[in-house]
Amino acid sequence: MKYLFVLLSLICINTTAMAKEITTQITIKATPEKVWAVLTDFKKYPDWNPFIRSVEGNVEVGEKIKVIIHPPQAKEMTFRPIVLTKTDEKELSWFGTLFFRGIFDGEHRFEIVDNNDGTVTLKHSEKFRGVLVWMFNTKKTEAGFILMNEKIKEIAETQQ
Repeated sequence: MKYLFVLLSLICINTTAMAKEITTQITIKATPEKVWAVLTDFKKYPDWNPFIRSVEGNVEVGEKIKVIIHPPQAKEMTFRPIVLTKTDEKELSWFGTLFFRGIFDGEHRFEIVDNNDGTVTLKHSEKFRGVLVWMFNTKKTEAGFILMNEKIKEIAETQQ
C-alpha cells in the first residue's frame, strides 16, 4: 500500500511535466461575427466539418457537452468535456478528460482576433496534460485542426 501511495504521488507530481500543445491559426477575410456564426453552428458540423463531426448539448459555461472528433487517418473518438469559456465572437473553450483527471486531459480552444483590417485570425489550439500524454502523437490531430480551419475560412469568406 505504501508503494502504491508513492507511485500515485509521483504520477500526480509529474503530470504537469507531461504536456503537449497544438497551436494553429488562419487569417480569414470576414468579420468576427461571421466566423463565430460558422464556428458555433454546431447543427451543420456533420455537413462540412472534417475534424469535429458533432457537438451536442447546451454549449454554455459550466455545461457538459458531447464532442465527436475524427482526426484524419485515425479512429473517431467521443469526449464529454465541460465548457470553460464562451465569449461571443471572441472565444470558445472546453476541458475534457480520459477516464479521470490526470490521465489524459485536454483543453480545446478557439479564439477569434479582429485584425481591424477586414480580416480576423482564428487561433485553434489544444493543451494536453497527463500521465499518458507522452504516448500521444499530435500529427493527426494537428492535421484535423488545419483542415477544420481551412473549411471555416472557406465558408466564412464565401457565404453572405
